[in-house]
This record gives sequence, C-alpha cells and structure tokens, in this order.
Amino acid sequence: MLLRRVITALCLAAFALAVIFLLPDWGFALMFGVAAGAGVYEWSGFLRAPTRAKRISYVVIYAVLIGVIFANQWLAEELVRAAGVIWLGVLVLVLAYPRGRSLYTRSWLIGLVGQLLMVGAWSSLVTIRQMPDGDYWLLWLLVLTTATDVGAFFSGRRFGRRKLAPALSPGKTWEGAFGGMILASSICLAGLFVFSSWSIFNAAILTFGLIVMAIFGDLFESLLKRATGLKDSGGLLPGHGGVLDRIDSIIAVAPLLAWALLV
Repeated sequence: MLLRRVITALCLAAFALAVIFLLPDWGFALMFGVAAGAGVYEWSGFLRAPTRAKRISYVVIYAVLIGVIFANQWLAEELVRAAGVIWLGVLVLVLAYPRGRSLYTRSWLIGLVGQLLMVGAWSSLVTIRQMPDGDYWLLWLLVLTTATDVGAFFSGRRFGRRKLAPALSPGKTWEGAFGGMILASSICLAGLFVFSSWSIFNAAILTFGLIVMAIFGDLFESLLKRATGLKDSGGLLPGHGGVLDRIDSIIAVAPLLAWALLV
C-alpha cells in the first residue's frame, strides 16, 4: 500500500512539474483543467442519488465555465476572490460540525459550492502561472501541500495519539497535523527566502496560514464524504483513492495564495 502510494505520488509530481515548467499558458490551463475535471466528476458523487447523466452534465457545466473564463481573463481574478471567501466560510463550517449537518444533504447547495470551488481553484492556478515567477510560486504551492500531507502521514503513524477531528476523520491526529506543519513550514519558509522578497513576518503568516487551510481542505472533503456515506471520492489513483483525495488541499490553498499575490 505504501509503495503504491509513493509511486503514484512520484508520477503525479513528474506530471505536475512538466506541465508547470514546459507548457505554454494555454497548455497549462488545459492540462490542469482536465485534471480538475476528474475531481469535478468525483465531486458530483456528493450530490443526492447522482445518475451517470447527472454527473456528466455536472462536468460539462464545469468545462463550459472554465472555457468562458479562459476567454475572458478578467473573470479569473473575480473567481479567485470568491473562492477565497468561500473557503474562509468552509473553515467555520468544519469547526462547527456536526452543527449545520442538514446543509450537506442539499444537492443544489453542494453542487453550487463544488462548481465555485473547483472553477475557483483552476482560475487561481492559471492566475498564479501568469504572474512574475508564477511557475516557482506553483512549485512552492505543491511543495507546501505535499509536505503537509507527507509530514502528517508519517508523524501521525509514528506519534499519533490525540484525535484531530474524530467526528470527521478518525485517522487524523494532532501529532500528525503538527508534523505536517513542521515539515512544510521548514521547507517553504526557506524557499520564500530564496526566490521572493517577502519579509520574515509576511512569509511566516502566509506559510502557516496556507498550511492550516491545507489541513482544513482535507477535513472538508472528509466532511462531505461522511455526510454522503462515501468512504473514498474515487479510486483512480492507486494508494491515494480518488483525485479529490489528492488535490483537496490544493483546491483550498490555491485561491488564498492567488489572492495574497494579487493584493
């Protein structure tokens, strides 16, 4: 299981690096749009009694939206801010769970939020890519989310005792969360000092804030799976489950990073 997880992660990392550093903007937008589209299909599984036709229609709506946004680039920045605001609201919902549980059984609401978050995440990645040093910021984002996940996985297995959110994800622990935070912050803060001119204070606020959101992105997917009775969002990625299981942290972090860079 661990070997399959590592091999899959390495393949995904190689794919992401090639897309970020080798493809033109339109190629980058297309490839990440397709990858996120797989996540959109899995998100449709959170809708009540989703038929195959309903799930395909959900993906088609997403494809049309990102096509319109790519043709009208000014819309991307608006989606970045909208997705960022929604994620700040998600943070509150996760902290309040199980209060408000009835919200997660409303298909129209889950469907709308899913489209906004997935289109917002894609818009954020495209926006970051077009900024000065955008490819390095994207690499930094991927390192942050991956290091948070890896650090939490191994420190949780070794030291995990106290449950982080037992009502949402019994396997996650405070020790794992702190391990992920330590690994990600040590790498990403050093990276900011190398390629950015951010002050120590601003770099620390950005890094720790995004690490926290990466953890909450993971917990929010766990919340949706628990509310709909799903164990995994999908099974496309060996050792990882579905695409959403791999990109849930990126979906949460990308809009907030793009928003911070736009300010």
